[in-house]
Amino acid sequence: MIRPMQKWEYATVPLLIHATKQILDSWGEDGWELVAVVPGPNPEQLVAYLKRPKE
Repeated sequence: MIRPMQKWEYATVPLLIHATKQILDSWGEDGWELVAVVPGPNPEQLVAYLKRPKE
């Protein structure tokens, strides 16, 4: 049996260093999975890339 290909939706989220856990926990509660974290536009900020299955 062939299953349909999984489709994904993505989000790019700014992360403040002092609130990273709270921000990621909030997105995780909504079903988002962290894919990567990269440096942001300044040293106080990171950018998170998240995905979740598209419904």
